[in-house]
Amino acid sequence: MLGDLPADLPPALPKAGSALASVYGKAFQAAREAVGPQNHPASTLYVVATPIGNLADITLRALYVIERANTLACEDTRHTQQLLRAYGLDRNNSQLLAVHQHNEAEAASQVIARLAQGERVAYVSDAGTPAISDPGARLVAAVAAAGFRVMPLPGASSVTTLLSAAGVLGEGGFVFSGFLSSKATERQRAIETLSGEHRAVVLLEAPHRIEALALALASLGHRRVTVGRELTKQFETVHTLEAQKLPAWFAEKSDHVRGEFALVIHALEKPKADSAETLDPSSLRTLKLLLTELPLKTAVKLTSEISGASKNVVYDTALSLKKGFD
Repeated sequence: MLGDLPADLPPALPKAGSALASVYGKAFQAAREAVGPQNHPASTLYVVATPIGNLADITLRALYVIERANTLACEDTRHTQQLLRAYGLDRNNSQLLAVHQHNEAEAASQVIARLAQGERVAYVSDAGTPAISDPGARLVAAVAAAGFRVMPLPGASSVTTLLSAAGVLGEGGFVFSGFLSSKATERQRAIETLSGEHRAVVLLEAPHRIEALALALASLGHRRVTVGRELTKQFETVHTLEAQKLPAWFAEKSDHVRGEFALVIHALEKPKADSAETLDPSSLRTLKLLLTELPLKTAVKLTSEISGASKNVVYDTALSLKKGFD
């Protein structure tokens, strides 16, 4: 049982005098009662999801494991200390171990050494579920390869949070692409590839790059995009609009470009079965040839210029051909 800790390492307790100690003290008590009877073995890495903004989005099980773990491996020790103090917890620096993108492989050996000594190690990223867009995957792989157990504790995630509010329709689930390249050429190339993806696509972006991403996404035209800004926080925004209108929306208010962002590119609507029939045989043949050699956007542009056909008609036909709907 997780509660059976060595006598020389008592569980951390809510810090007296903390502004939230009395509030979360009740949560800790509920966590002990609800989770205490469950089995949480020693020599195990616990991958713990933490809130993405709203402190109340912590689970009882996460509180229990964070309170009882011998070591907290964390993306940023200072950030994690602030999180712990918000819950009325205090930890010695010796109980915190930095595991971030620059030292993950090296730090994994320290985690494994502690697991070998019978410790319970909880890993948390700065926000949300570790090993999705944050570090953690290399650590998990190394621990598993060393023969130790990895136990995931589900919780907050900006990916599923925004998807649940986006109202995405379509079949086939979604694709998680995370952060696109900060280089304009590589970012545009990635978006051209995503333009042919019929499933919904989830992206993440930082505030200083969101306007550049919006400009790049505008090339998707009428395809709908849901923007999630400051999810779960006081000034949360969830807004859906056409991709071509994104730059103007971000330019409307300075607040629109503040905070952390998640975006969902909605699934492509299935083209009508007769879309390809709107092009004459010669234009259709030209489009097919160009699609075998060029990106969709370029093939559409050239076909429209060569044939004189509407770019929208050519685009719909290209999607139909690319996805086998013709």
